[in-house]
Amino acid sequence: MLPKKARKKLLNKEIVFYKTLDILDEYKPEPAKKSIPEWYRNTENYMGNEKKPNGNAQTSATIKKCMPVFDAITAGYIITTYADIFVSRQTIQINSGEIITSPWYEWPSIESIQFHPIEQAPLHPANQNSPYPKFMNPWGIKTPKGYSILFIPPMHRKTPFNILPGIVDTDTYVPPVNFPFVLSDPEFEGLIPAGTPVAQLIPFKRESWLSSVSTKEIFNQIIDVNKKLSSHFFDKYKSFFWHRKDYK
Repeated sequence: MLPKKARKKLLNKEIVFYKTLDILDEYKPEPAKKSIPEWYRNTENYMGNEKKPNGNAQTSATIKKCMPVFDAITAGYIITTYADIFVSRQTIQINSGEIITSPWYEWPSIESIQFHPIEQAPLHPANQNSPYPKFMNPWGIKTPKGYSILFIPPMHRKTPFNILPGIVDTDTYVPPVNFPFVLSDPEFEGLIPAGTPVAQLIPFKRESWLSSVSTKEIFNQIIDVNKKLSSHFFDKYKSFFWHRKDYK
């Protein structure tokens, strides 16, 4: 294997996380491939755990053999909570003077959450008629020139909350990017433990694109692809079309 400096020079792409709060190192960002959800780990590769056609000339492969799902789960990097957060319910008065019952958040140490008033995004489809909580991210992020990051809820996971997705040009904006969120269930109460995945970070190169409708040439390509798909029972997409994506 090439030395780290040689690999860095060869690839010329490195994402750097730097800690801005005094938190435990165990909650540092990790490649998403190191944080595979349990449901995925526990799913068999094939129905009945048998690699054979299903009796109707179709594959018996499960979702675990679907490479687009695998690529989504393992794409980029994961940032987690760094302290326990407990959610309960409390009656509060918002800026308009209205009295509402709203989630109440508590945490044991460093300020883990701040809030945006409803009035900042009153028409957002995720509005739950209460202030928007925001996870305070302890990690600044730096990407190479020309690269941004897509911040999204961790894909294919069931969590008590979902961040509001966003894109940040992290080659020029390097302070921590914080994560406004809403509860998956507005009535949720309970503990969100430290180490819970908060955001999935996917770096991408900023490029300009044009769009067009399909052409005869592309239609013929679709026919050729379908011929390959029709020739195998198992791992068709992976064998013929998939490309490895690597995040370390």
